[in-house]
Amino acid sequence: MDAVVKSLLSRPPAAEKPAERPTREEAEAAVRVLLRWAGDDPDREGLKETPHRVVKAYEEFFRGYNEEAGEALARVFEEVEGYDDLVLVRDIPFVSHCEHHVVPFVGKAHIAYYPTGGVVGLSKLARLVDVYARRLQTQEAMTAQVATAIDQYLTPRGVAVLVEAEHMCMSMRGVMKQGSSTVTVQFSGVFRDDPNEQVHFYTLLRGGR
Repeated sequence: MDAVVKSLLSRPPAAEKPAERPTREEAEAAVRVLLRWAGDDPDREGLKETPHRVVKAYEEFFRGYNEEAGEALARVFEEVEGYDDLVLVRDIPFVSHCEHHVVPFVGKAHIAYYPTGGVVGLSKLARLVDVYARRLQTQEAMTAQVATAIDQYLTPRGVAVLVEAEHMCMSMRGVMKQGSSTVTVQFSGVFRDDPNEQVHFYTLLRGGR
């Protein structure tokens, strides 16, 4: 179990990384190759700066590789007047990229947990979602990673994470079905063990709709 948690939370092991990270110049050259492969001329006016822009955009898209879940959840507020009931943050927007086709999937995350020793700042849960969304991902893995991080760093009595998203790899290519939505759910603790808590979670989600 510890190995699974470590695998979900950590960056890819060093052994799986290239021996040396390519330079910015090498990355831009790779973009030029892709532009040529697509059938265009990277030296024409409209594309001259595109390799530079793409590499800069990748730094933003995938900044999650340089961020840690523990930093996002580091500060816990213990002075909450004994509050130990459910905390729910709905409709956290995110943009991620499918690791199979490197195209976006866009959606919202909903996170609930039962605190034990205090609560984390609400914005920190949104930041946690971005830590994992800003990487090459699958929705299933991202859902599990968010839930596992909250379990590890906050040790709550239970965690519920629901993610709903539209995948551009399904709407822009392949079957080309626009508007379809994928939903993934991860429960732990009392949410996993007590069906009534799952009903409570879903009821609160629908309450604001």
